[in-house]
Amino acid sequence: MVTFQYKSDAVWFYEHLKHRMGHFGLSLEEEKSRLIEFGRYAKERCSKSGTKPGTFTFLGFTHYCSKSKNGRFRVKRKTSKKKFAKKCREINQLMGHMKTWKLKEITAKLNQILTGYYHYYGITDNTERITAFRYHVMKSLFYCLNRRSQKKSYNWVEFLNMIDNSYPLVRPRIYVSVYN
Repeated sequence: MVTFQYKSDAVWFYEHLKHRMGHFGLSLEEEKSRLIEFGRYAKERCSKSGTKPGTFTFLGFTHYCSKSKNGRFRVKRKTSKKKFAKKCREINQLMGHMKTWKLKEITAKLNQILTGYYHYYGITDNTERITAFRYHVMKSLFYCLNRRSQKKSYNWVEFLNMIDNSYPLVRPRIYVSVYN
């Protein structure tokens, strides 16, 4: 990732980078290489041309332009859709393998997974996505427990009561504050 203040500098660098990489028999991956309008004044410039400010995904986060509570420019981050969906699929597969485990073992394993997820994705402005992940884990556990026998084991209220009192799942928490 390379950032520039002026579009002309970015275009010049992009063209020269392609040329320079060609000297070594390399080329840029066109799907992963692009120029985007991003930054403090991106919204104003893009509204004149009728487009939206760009976003980019880096290290599992989608970075986007926004404003803080007091109206100042801020780069915000949220879990990328691709990584979120991949992790949800992994949880669903894992639940299928853990179906026969004791409930205490299942919740212990899920708490390990949730804690690791929160440590990586628990960053400023990402509370909504890590809360959504915990909710997905809870839904998957609910489905798994109700598939273990011939009859329905829990309704949603009983399940939530059991999760809150007997076998709690780790609650989402922000571990990294970008602005402090």
